[in-house]
Amino acid sequence: MPKRVDHTQRRTEIAEALVRVAGRRGLHAVGMRDVAAEAGVSLRLVQYYFETKEKLLLFGLEQLTREFGERVSERLGAAGEGAGPRATVEALLRAALPTDVESRTFHHLYTSYAVLSVTDPSLAAQPFIKQPDAAEDALTELLRQAQDADLLRPGVNPRLEAIGLLAMSAGLGTGVLVGQRGQESAVAVLDHHLNRVFRTGGPGAQDARRGEAV
Repeated sequence: MPKRVDHTQRRTEIAEALVRVAGRRGLHAVGMRDVAAEAGVSLRLVQYYFETKEKLLLFGLEQLTREFGERVSERLGAAGEGAGPRATVEALLRAALPTDVESRTFHHLYTSYAVLSVTDPSLAAQPFIKQPDAAEDALTELLRQAQDADLLRPGVNPRLEAIGLLAMSAGLGTGVLVGQRGQESAVAVLDHHLNRVFRTGGPGAQDARRGEAV
């Protein structure tokens, strides 16, 4: 009887190979043949699963997003079951900073996807932009929950703060990636801005202390 193939697993393995080789060489320099060699499969098999490089790149982006979600979950797990809104926000923002090999690869490739989507019509036609929107919506909702619990400073606009925090996190990540600033400096900047958004005393003090432990 022929061996049964898990197609979902095979697609994931190929996407993981894309992430590895692109992390070493840069996304723009990677072709389907390179990914096939990295995955230890034939070029024809990669083409069977993805047909075009654009489809492979899109699936690779989805793989990066899943891995990012896992990193956030791990940080939340380290913070404990009772982690409040600040700890959750801080976990989300810190997970995107390039502080180790995995997070450096994530930031490098995610930024590369964004740049390529500007100049590549085929990639631009894919729903790349929905991922940043999803992160913005999730962060806005977390800040609204914190506001309802009286954990935010007066006058804070959850949507505007979510946009600003994500933009700042992305910029800090690029600064760390290119060696402009160190990891500790980037984390200190994040903490400074979170202290500006969240109360540091009264109802928000306990939640702020939890966030510092993430």
